[in-house]
Amino acid sequence: MQEHKVTAGGRTYTLDEPFFVMATQNPIEQEGTYPLPEAQLDRFMFEIRIDYPSEAEEMDILKRTTSSYEGELQHALSGADILHIQKLVRRVPVAEHVYRYAMSLARRTRVTGNARDEAPDFIRESLAWGAGPRASQYLILGGKARAILTGRYHVTTEDIQACALPVLRHRLVTNFNAESQGITTDDIVEQLLETTPVSAPA
Repeated sequence: MQEHKVTAGGRTYTLDEPFFVMATQNPIEQEGTYPLPEAQLDRFMFEIRIDYPSEAEEMDILKRTTSSYEGELQHALSGADILHIQKLVRRVPVAEHVYRYAMSLARRTRVTGNARDEAPDFIRESLAWGAGPRASQYLILGGKARAILTGRYHVTTEDIQACALPVLRHRLVTNFNAESQGITTDDIVEQLLETTPVSAPA
């Protein structure tokens, strides 16, 4: 993932840009699959949870997949378009207080190292491992993308909050205390958002 290359049969292939990796997980069982180690999970920007479809969506699925319907695929974006948008996202300005808020969310999850004093009690009681610097980076990049998608040219703390669950949930490792009480990483992120102060613009 880091090198943007794939090795198969002893040969290494460099993959063209834009390059990204998507992975699926079955929430019910692990048979035939292996959980990814934390270091690999950390390289994924988001973990997005998909629930059952709505009644209308399920009806649409039924009609499309049990009939002679054949969808027609059309190109929405070229590779060059995607690369241009990626560069555009990185140019979205971010105020200092928004950077600090994103960094604070990540640092307050750490129960080891030089940031452990910043962790609130509920984090110390529930986590064995917190989010690293990639979490802060992806909170900002996700916030920039969300700002553009909503027609704005600056990032707000609300953008960071909207990205917090998908960015943080797979980077936090709960301890026995949390697991015994049924506390999930989503619960912890929600509480983190409720208790982390948003600093005013300078």
